[in-house]
Amino acid sequence: MNKPKQDMLSVAEALAIVTAGVSLVSTEQVPLPAALGRVLAEDVAARLSHPPADVSAMDGYAVRAEDVAEVPVRLKQTGESAAGSGFDGAISAGEVVRIFTGAPLPRGANTIIIQEVTEADADTITIKETAPRGDYVRAAGQDFNTGEVLLQSGRVLTARDIGLAAAMNVPWLMVRRRPRIAYTATGDEVVMPGDPMGPDQIISSNSVALGAYIQALGATPVNLGIARDTEGSLRQVIAGAKGCDLLITSGGASVGDYDFVRKVLGDEGMDLGFYRVAMRPGKPLIFGRLGDIPVLGLPGNPVSAGVTSVIFLQAAIAVMLGVAEDDAPPPTALLGRDLEKNDRRQDYLRAKLSRDKDGNLVATPFERQDSGMMARLAAADCLVVRAPHAEAAKAGERIEILPLGDGGVVFL
Repeated sequence: MNKPKQDMLSVAEALAIVTAGVSLVSTEQVPLPAALGRVLAEDVAARLSHPPADVSAMDGYAVRAEDVAEVPVRLKQTGESAAGSGFDGAISAGEVVRIFTGAPLPRGANTIIIQEVTEADADTITIKETAPRGDYVRAAGQDFNTGEVLLQSGRVLTARDIGLAAAMNVPWLMVRRRPRIAYTATGDEVVMPGDPMGPDQIISSNSVALGAYIQALGATPVNLGIARDTEGSLRQVIAGAKGCDLLITSGGASVGDYDFVRKVLGDEGMDLGFYRVAMRPGKPLIFGRLGDIPVLGLPGNPVSAGVTSVIFLQAAIAVMLGVAEDDAPPPTALLGRDLEKNDRRQDYLRAKLSRDKDGNLVATPFERQDSGMMARLAAADCLVVRAPHAEAAKAGERIEILPLGDGGVVFL
């Protein structure tokens, strides 16, 4: 763990310390229905070819292309082939087999005549249009072949991936177990939603939001409850994080008289990596290690906690789960309004997304960016990222954005 710096770290420096300070979790085997949203831990190869044989893509007649080179022509139907019940024999010159979508081609057949261009009179079939060899035939292995690796380690599994694995005849998948992440909010002033409130108390929205962030990011939340403004209460709460993969605290991370999280963690033996980051919102951010457990101390301000969760908590969980890195450049959009010159902190401005008349993506930051305005964070579609000391920007300039997906995350 790096020693703490007195000066504020850049976001990039802090991210590097956080991601280096957490570890890849172990694996577990799960059945396909339980694998949705999980992170694949091993490459998966097909156990069969798909389709396993040449099959028809349409309802019609299986024929030899040479028999329909000149039309109209009358051929004799000698059988039928349906999905799950193929035709056992072979077709010879002048013969056809009635065939249905997904059914295997009979031996000797090499093309399909769709039924719309035929007429049937008992077992005599009149073919009105010709067809080249292979027309409407799905060749064996056209989709994939036995042994072909189709799902790579590090992939967050979608419903489409689950369907593909099933088609590959793979009933179980090896995935990363869900990291267990303990979290607590601090302060005498906070109460849970619905609980009686004193005149100087506020709702602990951070407790609820953190649990949701953790779950949305693919981990298992472990709620340690609220730590009151005493060292004994905080020590008792954080003791509940034993055996977890990460401890998150919310509040008590700045320099006020009652902001004692860093002191208590230090007294407990935490190796402190950093405690301030040059960003807005989210400057009072702590990261360190308490024995075997990495600790991420988020600001108590709900918006600051939300933004730092999207940036740092997401990155930490991605490392623990072994999520494959995205090499694509950061997404961008056109700026929807003018912005003033930035100071030395990296800004994350809550913004709405829209399309201009030419279809370009436009990000318009809210006029007020007060970090106490939770409704603006919930209403935002993305964060506009502004580098330290960025020059004033005009509407229409291209800027970097951080999209906010369901649950405020982007990789699930």
